[in-house]
Amino acid sequence: MKLDPQRAGQDRRQLAAALRDLRKASGLSGERLARRCGMSQSKISRIENGRLLPSVVDVVGILTALGVDRDTREALTALARVANTEYQDLRSSVRRGLHHRQRELTALEENTAHARYFLPALITGLLQTPQYMRTAMSPPIDPATADVSKAVAMKLGRQAILHDGTKRFEFLLTESAIRWRLCAPSVMAVQLDHLVSVSRLPSVRLGVLPLSRQVPDGAYHTFTVYDDRLVTVELFTGRLVLRDPKDIGHYRSLFGFFSSHAVWADEARVILQAVADTFRDAE
Repeated sequence: MKLDPQRAGQDRRQLAAALRDLRKASGLSGERLARRCGMSQSKISRIENGRLLPSVVDVVGILTALGVDRDTREALTALARVANTEYQDLRSSVRRGLHHRQRELTALEENTAHARYFLPALITGLLQTPQYMRTAMSPPIDPATADVSKAVAMKLGRQAILHDGTKRFEFLLTESAIRWRLCAPSVMAVQLDHLVSVSRLPSVRLGVLPLSRQVPDGAYHTFTVYDDRLVTVELFTGRLVLRDPKDIGHYRSLFGFFSSHAVWADEARVILQAVADTFRDAE
């Protein structure tokens, strides 16, 4: 079997069909395959019908149970990795309407118990004040021409979830992110005062990675880890959505690494207040 994962892209149906065809060729029933790889028969059925995207671990388990040859294993494992990586183009999001993205994030956050945000460049939407938010959503390159006000209103509405005591939010900002003068100094001062207030919410843990700390790795991208289900990585032209457990584990480890070099709670608030005062003095 020859498969080109780059050409197949994110076509989950091709992966589902390939796994289904391999099982039938082996002569195994769905029930027997399920027993061999430690899954339920209903899960095998959903995978083969394209209703459930299998993780790379799932695919490897199925292929091992089927005893496929090495070339087939490598091709389908590569295809599974591609299928578990989604690229969401920013221009497409703008064309659809920025409010659609806010609706998607609302659903994602409502279904997440523990979210970890690594913020090396800018402050994320759940923590933004209205003025900071409007500027962040109106970049000078490829700006959105419509529905910014609607998206801002929806983004502000999302912030209510920070008061949900059943959830846990961890925000780790670099000192560079809080010093980045996205807006006028007076707006930045209000934004940092807001961070101090939000950091006191029971569901929120907020840290700052000081510029004075030696950190033996680079802070390359903004990323968010949603439970153990998926990771989003922000790029200039869009975002990556990763669902492979190995990728998720890598980003969880990255968050833990950067967290170990950060200051939290009162120590973080001291830095936030000092930078806010610097912005006030700049007026």
